[in-house]
Amino acid sequence: MKVTPLDLRQQKFRTVVRGFDRAEVEAFLSETADDYEQALRDADRLRDELTRAHASLEEHRESERNLRNTLLTAQRLADEIKANAETEAKRVVREAEGRADLLQQKTQSRFEDIQREIDGLRLKRRDVESSLEATIAALRNALEFVREQDQKEREDKVLLHRPRPASDMPQAPPLKVAEA
Repeated sequence: MKVTPLDLRQQKFRTVVRGFDRAEVEAFLSETADDYEQALRDADRLRDELTRAHASLEEHRESERNLRNTLLTAQRLADEIKANAETEAKRVVREAEGRADLLQQKTQSRFEDIQREIDGLRLKRRDVESSLEATIAALRNALEFVREQDQKEREDKVLLHRPRPASDMPQAPPLKVAEA
């Protein structure tokens, strides 16, 4: 049975001849009722505080669970992003290496083409040099021949202007003198 402060205030005792002092008992009961009422208020207040504390604790626990889940999700997401970034980086590196290899092959091929062109131009240069040397030699020979011919012609002209020995001269037929 639960006794309330009101029960304590309204409690009536039988009176007996040699009983307790009624005023003292009533004062004690009143004081006890006041203390009991205060204790009940304190208990109610503490129950309310406890309920609020439990609610707050539950909110904090829920927040903690949410934070933990958020952290786990963030960690998983960070790991996925990192893995994706590493995969993408590897792909980019592979593509770059492939392009570099292709570029190197094209460069090597172009280098070989240019080297062939250079070798071809060197051969043409040698051919042109040989041709020029042959032309120069032919012109030199022609010049020498022309000089020799020119020299012979001058010698022949000089011989024509020299008197010939009598034995070398053709004899002209005797001239007939007309008689008048």
